Amino acid sequence: MKKVGFFQSIRFKLILTIILLLLFPIQVIGAYFSQQLESELFSEFQQSVEKNIQYLDYQLEQAFAKERKEGGPTLQEDVQSILADTNFLEEITDLQVINNNSRIIGTNNPYETNNIGKKSTETRVKRTLLTGTKDQTIVLDEGERMLIMTFPIYTQNDTNTTDQDVPPSGAIYVKAQLEGVYGQLQNINKIFTNGTILGISISALLGIVIARTITKPITEMGRHAKVMGTGDFSQKVNVYGRDEIGQLASSFNELNDKLKLSQATTEGERRKLSSVLANMTEGVIATDHRGCIILMNEPASRLIGKSFESVQGQSMLDVLHIHDRLEDISEIQDTGSIIIDFSEDSQHLLLKASFSMVQYENEEMNGFITVLSDVTEQEKIERERREFVANVSHELRTPLTTMRSYLEALTDGAWEDKDIAPRFLDVTQNETERMIRLVNDLLQLSKMDNKDYQLYREQVEFRRFFHHVIDRFEFNKEDHIQFQRSIPEDDMFVHIDKDKMTQVLDNIISNAIKYSPEGGTITFQAIRQEKQQKLLIKISDQGMGVPKENMEKIFERFYRVDKARSRKLGGTGLGLAISREMIEAHEGNIWAESKEGTGTTILFTLPLMKEKRGDDS
Repeated sequence: MKKVGFFQSIRFKLILTIILLLLFPIQVIGAYFSQQLESELFSEFQQSVEKNIQYLDYQLEQAFAKERKEGGPTLQEDVQSILADTNFLEEITDLQVINNNSRIIGTNNPYETNNIGKKSTETRVKRTLLTGTKDQTIVLDEGERMLIMTFPIYTQNDTNTTDQDVPPSGAIYVKAQLEGVYGQLQNINKIFTNGTILGISISALLGIVIARTITKPITEMGRHAKVMGTGDFSQKVNVYGRDEIGQLASSFNELNDKLKLSQATTEGERRKLSSVLANMTEGVIATDHRGCIILMNEPASRLIGKSFESVQGQSMLDVLHIHDRLEDISEIQDTGSIIIDFSEDSQHLLLKASFSMVQYENEEMNGFITVLSDVTEQEKIERERREFVANVSHELRTPLTTMRSYLEALTDGAWEDKDIAPRFLDVTQNETERMIRLVNDLLQLSKMDNKDYQLYREQVEFRRFFHHVIDRFEFNKEDHIQFQRSIPEDDMFVHIDKDKMTQVLDNIISNAIKYSPEGGTITFQAIRQEKQQKLLIKISDQGMGVPKENMEKIFERFYRVDKARSRKLGGTGLGLAISREMIEAHEGNIWAESKEGTGTTILFTLPLMKEKRGDDS
C-alpha cells in the first residue's frame, strides 16, 4: 500500500479545517471591525475639526458684522488677527477665510499669505458661497489623504432677515490631514492581524494535538490492517476511549479475531485439501471458466508427463490432447468421461478423464475439475478377458467341429466300414482328450486366480528330482532330439510341492520338445546362486525362437508362437501361463530369453534352503 503524504492525510485536513473555521469568522469580524472603526475615527476627527471651526466661526461672524470706521482696522486685519490668536488642530494644515466676493482675506498658513487678496479658485468655496451649505470631501494630495471642508459665515444681519435666499457673508476653507486617522487605523489593524496570526498559530497547535488524538487510532488501524494483510493476526489495536473511534477500534479487534479464526479454518481446510490431493492416486486438474489450468497435483503431473509450472495457464484441451474431440471448453459439461491414449513407443498408457463443473452459489460456471485415472491395466484385463473368451471359444470349437464331422459320418453309415470306423473313433477320442486337457487347464488356472488351491511343500533335493523328470522324458523322446545336461553334483535343497513343480517342468520340457527341429538339442542347466540364495534352472531348445516384440506374451494364456504346429501336437496354449502361476506361488520368478531362429531358453528361480536344514535331511 502506498504511503499517504502529509498534505493528503486526514490529520492535515483536520488541521486545515480547524484553521479555516477560525480564520473565516476572524476575517469577517476583522473586516466589520475595521470598517466600523474607520467610520468612528473619521467621525470623531470630523467632529474635532468642526468644534475647532465653530469657535473660529463665532469670532469671524463678529468681525464680519462689525462696523468699520475710518482709520480703524480693516476686516482683513481683524480676520488675520483672529487666525493668529486661534489654536488650530495639528492636522489642519491650511485654513482660509474668504469673503462673499471669493477673495481670500486670511489664512493660517504662513506660506500662503501671498494669496491674500486673491480670488479663490476652489469650486467648493464658490458652491458654499452660492448655496450657503457646508461641504466636505476627501482628496489625495501628493500621496496624502486630505479632508477638505467649507463652512458658510453668516452675520447676525444675515440670520435675522426674512429672506431665506440671502447669501452668506463669507466662507471658511479648511484642509486637514487624515494620515493620522488612517495611521491609527493601520496600527489597530496591525494589532488585530498579529492577534489573528497568534490565534491561528495557537489553533494550529491545538489542531495538531486534536488531529493526532483523532488520527492516531486510525493510523494504528491502518498499520495493523497492513500486518493483517500479511496473515499475522496476533496484534490488536489499542482502544483509547468509548467514542465512535473507540467503538471502531473495538470492532476492528473483533474483526481481527474473526479473521484469525476464519484463516485458521481456511488453512486447515487447505491443508486437508492439499493432503488429499497429494495422497490421491488419481490425478486432479482444476481449471478456470476459460479452461486454463490453475491447479494440478503430483499424480496428474506423473500421468501426463508434465510439471504444473510448464502447463499453468495453458488450455486443458491442448494439454490433454483432446481438442480434436472437444472444440470448446463449454462442451465438457456435456461429457461425462473419455479415454485418452497417452501411449508412447516404449510404454502403453491409457487415461480416463472424468469431468465435473464447479459452480458459484448463483449456479454460474466457475471452472472444471478433471480427475485422471490410469486405466491401462483395466483396459488390458478387459482386452485379455475378451481375448480369453474368444480363445476358449476357438479352442473348443475346433475339436467339437471335428468330432461333429466324424460322428455325422459314422451316423451316415461309416460305422459299418471296418477300416474307416476305427480311425474316425480314434480321432474323436483324441479330440475329446484334448478338450478334457483344455478344461482341466482352465479349471486349474481358475483355482490359481481365486487362490483356491494348496501347496503341499516338502524338502526336496532338486538335483535328483530334476534328473528324475528329465529321465522320464528321455525314455520316451524321439531319436532326432538330443538331451544335454549341465547339473552340478552338489546337493541343492528346495522347499517345493513336487506335484506342482513336476507339472511346471513337464510343461516347459514338452514345449521344448514340440518346437525342437530335427537333430536339435535340449539343454538342461541348474545353477546355484550363493549370494541370492536362489537356484536358477535353464531349459533351452534350438527351435524357431520367439520374436523380440512377443517376448512378454509367451506367458499369456492361449499364446502360441506357431499356432498350427501347437494345435497339431495337442497344445492348449496354457502351459506356460500355469507354470508362471506355480513358480510365483513358490516365491520364484520365471522368464524367457530368445532370439528368433536360434531357439528359446526358459529360466526360473526357486529359493534355496539353508545348508543347515539341508544337512539335517
